[in-house]
Amino acid sequence: MHTAFISHPDCLLHEMGSTHPERPARLEAIEDELTACGLMDKLEHYAAPLATLEQLKRVHTAEYIASLDAKAPSTGIAYLDPDTAMNPHSLKAAYRAAGAVILATDLVIGKTVENAFCSVRPPGHHAERDHAMGFCLFNNIAAGVAHAVQAHALERVAVVDFDVHHGNGTEDIFRDDPRVMMVSTFQHPFYPRSGIAGRSERMVNIPLAAGGSGETFRAAVNEFWLPALQKFKPQMLFVSAGFDAHRDDELASLNLLEADYAWVTERIREIAHEYADDRIVSSLEGGYALRALGRSVAAHLKVLGDL
Repeated sequence: MHTAFISHPDCLLHEMGSTHPERPARLEAIEDELTACGLMDKLEHYAAPLATLEQLKRVHTAEYIASLDAKAPSTGIAYLDPDTAMNPHSLKAAYRAAGAVILATDLVIGKTVENAFCSVRPPGHHAERDHAMGFCLFNNIAAGVAHAVQAHALERVAVVDFDVHHGNGTEDIFRDDPRVMMVSTFQHPFYPRSGIAGRSERMVNIPLAAGGSGETFRAAVNEFWLPALQKFKPQMLFVSAGFDAHRDDELASLNLLEADYAWVTERIREIAHEYADDRIVSSLEGGYALRALGRSVAAHLKVLGDL
């Protein structure tokens, strides 16, 4: 079996202003790098479908979804908060982004592919059940997790989040769901200034100080993530794959390199092999230094796909 690469041209049409760091060029940088290093032809390509209202209501309130529909502009840009906005194409892109992770879940559980990477935007892990923030409209990873536990009846699912920002939305949605574990690292104190108060056996949130290195990150994974995952024994793993902890990313102050993303992907694959029948779905979150983003995704996919 192979690794699926799921994306859609609609995700390139979402724009929040010419100077906004979460821009269409992010996806182009990923595809350019994967093409240059010969990986694109080794992946199984799928077009992201639109998530359905029923699928989104598993993780968002009907009122919130309706409010996004009402706020979507026919021209120009509508701001939801100072950092998060929609143009006329944004909502469709958000439906595609969530739909990509849901499709990936079906493909992996159905053994059509071994694992999957969703190259989509807008990202999702800051979107709470009833609140958009942090560049995120729908919580894409949460939609996939909910699909795994509700449509496929999995009993234990883990989310691994190595974005430089805490995935407050994912925690908000699954904090009280015993079927879901979340392990994460993030720069702290930093946006969105969460993740400390909510720590528990299933919310294994590990803050890292500004200036932290790959060694610091790896130590946190070894000391906290791996024992928690081994105890939980997840039947499937979802990855909130944010690459903005990279040394070259100016929006934050951690110092990870491509080798660190390859290393953590190896650890994720080991857990998936031991407990989860190799089932992994990964979806793009942050990462704003374009060349570093492309190289980091390539490193991630080389390990995911044994490429």
